[in-house]
Amino acid sequence: MAIKTFAAIDVGSFEISMKIFEFTGKNNMREVDHVSKRLALGNDTYATGKVTPQRLDELCRTLKEYGGIMKSYRVDAYQAYGTSAIRETANTSILVDQIEQRTGIRLEVLSNSEQRFLDYKSIASKGETFRKIIEDKTAIVDIGGGSIQISLFDNDALMATQNLKLGVLRMLERLNHLNAKHSQIENLVDEMVSAQLSIFKKMYLKDRTIKNIIIVDDYLSPWAVRRSGGDASKAIADIGEYEKLMEQLTTRSWAQVAAQMGITEERVPLVLISAVILKRISLLMGAEEIWAPGVTLCDGIAYEYAEKNRLLTDEHDFEKDILACATNIGKRYLGSRKRAETLDNITLTIFDGMKKIHGMGKRERLYLRLAALLHDCGKYISMVNLGEDSYNIIMSTEIIGLSDEEREIVANVVRFNHSPFQYYEELRARGSGLRHEAYLVIAKLTAILRLANSLDCSHKQKLKGIKAQLKDNTLVLTVDTQADITLERGFFEEREGFFQEVFSVQPILKQRKQF
Repeated sequence: MAIKTFAAIDVGSFEISMKIFEFTGKNNMREVDHVSKRLALGNDTYATGKVTPQRLDELCRTLKEYGGIMKSYRVDAYQAYGTSAIRETANTSILVDQIEQRTGIRLEVLSNSEQRFLDYKSIASKGETFRKIIEDKTAIVDIGGGSIQISLFDNDALMATQNLKLGVLRMLERLNHLNAKHSQIENLVDEMVSAQLSIFKKMYLKDRTIKNIIIVDDYLSPWAVRRSGGDASKAIADIGEYEKLMEQLTTRSWAQVAAQMGITEERVPLVLISAVILKRISLLMGAEEIWAPGVTLCDGIAYEYAEKNRLLTDEHDFEKDILACATNIGKRYLGSRKRAETLDNITLTIFDGMKKIHGMGKRERLYLRLAALLHDCGKYISMVNLGEDSYNIIMSTEIIGLSDEEREIVANVVRFNHSPFQYYEELRARGSGLRHEAYLVIAKLTAILRLANSLDCSHKQKLKGIKAQLKDNTLVLTVDTQADITLERGFFEEREGFFQEVFSVQPILKQRKQF
């Protein structure tokens, strides 16, 4: 197999990083270069909402330099992503356009859930150590410049994830505004994070004890990997060792800490803030061990590129994590798991039976499954405005791994399952920014979900089996049941019109009684 060379660029809140990777053969990903430059874009964004012209100039100069490095390596492809410092500016689109015009590098902006999912994939790239750790109760604590993400795992399944605006650069801005002294930082940070973490515990942890913490950050992780002799699989410390580090960070001068950890003095406050956040989280969870694999967003970017181009074989089912996250959201809003699973099965049968017609793929199939799992979450608020309330819940709830547009697709499918469908012109008139392609996906998935919903409208799971067969311009749905399905037939006939409008296919319901 020919060697593939790939460049991953992370325009972060505190520095601009690029890693060059080589892929040589199946499942062989090797980092060949890593360059970074300190550029605190987050200082501008979190304080004023915009990046100053001076920092934009410096960013463009840096990216031009990275472009030269990519040419020297003759990279086959690259991917450049901006995170919260770009995402939270008031003029993101203008900023991205200027960067491309001045450097030739196209910068895409990640939503928070996309960014955290890539960080999660970067940990998965560490293979066996990752798989072994998440078999037990584990939390991934992803500490960024603008926020932190806490994701809970149990028995290799994602149970919950939550974003908190407690990033180290954002907190450093507050501390600078307060003129905080070195001796005050630990207590002030502790006070700022404790209230939000207390709410997090009530909502997600309750009495659960988390044995392991995996930390992803640019502050403590490099120290942990160096301490382990560069072997990320051994960068595991028990709580006792971590407490010794905390003592050194809080009792020694910046210069002493910088010399000990091999970092610049200006980076020490960020390390201390990250350490205090991690300390508070570990105490809250009762954690025993902390693993710092030393990965960065660039590793996740490369892992995703390799996945898409079939250069790596997935050993972890990431789609399962997204679905598990949705299942737990449904549980939080008192959804029926049995009903959701029934609807999931029916929708997939229809979707798979329509492959030759609908033109959708694996990703759209995932949206449909998420919509089935979250189809009635709005009843937690109101049984009357079920569609609108479901939409609002989904749009307000982060689903890790989905972009903002993807989440809006799922939210609209659930919404229109209960509410009158709105055509593209209506949505545009009401200020929707959805792309036309996304709207068409919503229409198709809504038609499928509505039809599937009619087959379990009684919520009694009457169907013992269902088959879908496409014949010319008809879709024959054969259901196995001895039950009376008069009600289901009635709802089916009401929903078939929209299905036919969207696909130009007539759905037909046939009952095969079991004896």
